[in-house]
Amino acid sequence: MADAAAVTVAVIGAGWAGCSAAVELARAGCKVSLFEAARTLGGRARAVEVQGRQLDNGQHILLGAYKESLRLMRVVGIDTGAAMLHLPLQMRYPKDSGGMDFVAPRLPAPLHLAIALLRADGLDFADKMALARFSSTARWMDWRLHTDCSVSELLERYDQTDRLIELMWRPLCLAALNTAPERASAQVFLAVLRDSLGAARSSSDMLLPRLDLSALFPVAAAAFVESRGGSVRAGAKVASLAADKGGWLLGDGEPFDAVVIATPPPAAALLLEQAGAPEVAAALGRFEYEPITTCYLQYPASTRLELPFYALRDNAASGHWGQFVFDRGQLDPAQAGMFSVVISASGAASEPGREALAQAVAGQLAAVLQRPELARPDWVQVISEKRATFACTPGLARPPNATGLARLALAGDYTASDYPATIESAVRSGVAAARLLTSKSK
Repeated sequence: MADAAAVTVAVIGAGWAGCSAAVELARAGCKVSLFEAARTLGGRARAVEVQGRQLDNGQHILLGAYKESLRLMRVVGIDTGAAMLHLPLQMRYPKDSGGMDFVAPRLPAPLHLAIALLRADGLDFADKMALARFSSTARWMDWRLHTDCSVSELLERYDQTDRLIELMWRPLCLAALNTAPERASAQVFLAVLRDSLGAARSSSDMLLPRLDLSALFPVAAAAFVESRGGSVRAGAKVASLAADKGGWLLGDGEPFDAVVIATPPPAAALLLEQAGAPEVAAALGRFEYEPITTCYLQYPASTRLELPFYALRDNAASGHWGQFVFDRGQLDPAQAGMFSVVISASGAASEPGREALAQAVAGQLAAVLQRPELARPDWVQVISEKRATFACTPGLARPPNATGLARLALAGDYTASDYPATIESAVRSGVAAARLLTSKSK
């Protein structure tokens, strides 16, 4: 690309991928215009107003392995130490709920995992040996498979016990890939484990946002772009894209030297068709999707959990849909007494309707925490993202950032990557798209 200082770039979509691309382009000296159809920045990881409070459209956990996300947060002025609660890797179930208690101490890797395994309650000797065997074999394989398969097939291949699958591997797979182990990509799952369990101890830390998801990065990213001479246009949907004299025309004919498409796949496919990249558009059209549901329950302000969050044993037959419960009051004192319960790959859970699901979740909390009062929250709010992520299936073909057209790049958590659809995947994709446009070869 020519001198970056003279280049105008439109970034269509202000989710985490689009905001990341915009920040990197602004840092390179480009004049960036960031377009977002919604009024709130953040895409599928954003703030929403619930009962007069600023919450999120879904509860998220970040990992210490999310290096690009943490780097860009710091670039735009976010104090990552204060903005998130940093916890060691853990899988802790409520006492007497039939789960386990696994906590990694703050020791160098891989000693922290070895000690956590030795100390783990709720796992017998066979379970612990299976976990140790899987971890050592995955390291020996460099966390790679010759041929991708489902996570369930991988776990069966390495003789993982039923209890370990139920309490450790299945919840991790659902949380990371938002796809059931029976149809989730083993290679992508191994990549997540590689950068967390298989990396430095700090990479496995679990980071719980204290800020709402828009404030955690997108809002600060927008301010950063504006401080570098760019503009942010919320409530501005870009409905058309056409090539023009070596550049691009958006919507009503506004010209730009380059464009990053950072919208969800259906909207991106329409723009790519118009731009002249039908093969990339077709690849996006082949995606399947998985929903995520978060149930917020408000109790009296004095209501607390003993820990910031617990894993929960989900069981459809019992109407126990919740997989994790978070005490929001331990993240933000203004949300005292509020719990959020996450249900990944929540299609079946949503079928009875939101009211029935909320009642079931409240009943599950009351039962597993042995606190009958939790069955009667003051109010509840169920938020479902029907297309929260693509279904991360074995061998899934995902398009690259390069579209095959000059000065047009694609960004999103769905582009080619060894990661699933996570915040980190979105950020990495946005950075890659920006660098593709600002590279000397363009």
